[in-house]
Amino acid sequence: MNKTHPQRSVHVATFDSMKSFSEERARRRPRAGCTRRRVCLAAAALLVLAAVAAVVGSAVVLGLLPRAPVNRFCAASNNRTGFLCDDRVTCVPASQVCNRIPNCRSGEDEQEKLCDDLPSSLPGYLVFRCGNAAYWIYADQRCNGMNDCGDCSDEMESLAACPACGPEWWSCTPVLYEYCTCIPKRLCRDSIQHCASWSDEYICKP
Repeated sequence: MNKTHPQRSVHVATFDSMKSFSEERARRRPRAGCTRRRVCLAAAALLVLAAVAAVVGSAVVLGLLPRAPVNRFCAASNNRTGFLCDDRVTCVPASQVCNRIPNCRSGEDEQEKLCDDLPSSLPGYLVFRCGNAAYWIYADQRCNGMNDCGDCSDEMESLAACPACGPEWWSCTPVLYEYCTCIPKRLCRDSIQHCASWSDEYICKP
C-alpha cells in the first residue's frame, strides 16, 4: 500500500527559500529617499531657509516688520541739498519740504511723520544748525549769500564752510543786514551804499 507523504515540509521549504530570496533582494535594493546623510541634511537646511525667507518676506509686505529706511538725499538745482521723491527722479530743494505745498507726485514731501515736529522730524541732511542753537535753516539756504541765520553763521563761520563769492556777487563788508560777505552785483552803481567801503558804487560793475 502506497503511503502519501505530507507535503507540508515541501511547502515550508519552498516558502522559506522564497522568503530568503525576497529578503536578500530587499537588502540589496537601494532605499528610497536620501542615500547619503550629508545630502539629506543639506536639502533639509535649504527647505528651512526657504521657509524662513518666505515668512520674512510676507511680514515685510504686510507691514509687520519695519522696512529699511529709504535714502532720499539728492542734489537739486545749483547742486543744493534736496529731498528725493518716491519716483526716484524728482528732487525737491530742501527749503521746499514741509512748506504745505506738495512737490512730489504722491505728496511724500509733506507727510505728517516728516513735518509734525520740525526740525527734529526732518532727516539731518535737510537741516543746518545756526551759530545760535535756538535757530535752524534748511540745508540749501547755507552759503546762498543771504543772512538766513541772522548772525551770518550760515555764510561766514567755519561751520558753514562756504566758498568764495561767485561771479554774480561782489565781495565786501555789506552795510545791509540781509547780506554777510557779498552783495549781488545787480546792486552795484545804483546810487545806494551797500558796502561799508562804497566799493559797490566806485569799483564794482553790474
